[in-house]
Amino acid sequence: MEEGIQARYEARARVLKALSHPTRLFIVDQLSLRDHCVNELTEMIGSDVSTVSKHLSVLRNAGIIDDDKRGTQVFYSLRVPCITQFFGCVEAVVKTQAEHQIASVR
Repeated sequence: MEEGIQARYEARARVLKALSHPTRLFIVDQLSLRDHCVNELTEMIGSDVSTVSKHLSVLRNAGIIDDDKRGTQVFYSLRVPCITQFFGCVEAVVKTQAEHQIASVR
């Protein structure tokens, strides 16, 4: 495989890997609605600040989210909001797979 093509697939894999955790998917969904600080996300998720911060770091390092210091708090936002359009495609795959499994049982 050509080097440039390989790099592109590796970059895609990094983004997909960052999205491959239910908590991070939840964070992306919440950030699609509005910016949130870590304390708000921690409360919604029901986890400790350290764990949520690690999830945010993974998303930030993959280029999915940005952070913005406002006073004493850091707020997070989606860098590229169209990432949520991908979720519609994922939901279609999940639905199709469920329908296929139901049909095969009959």
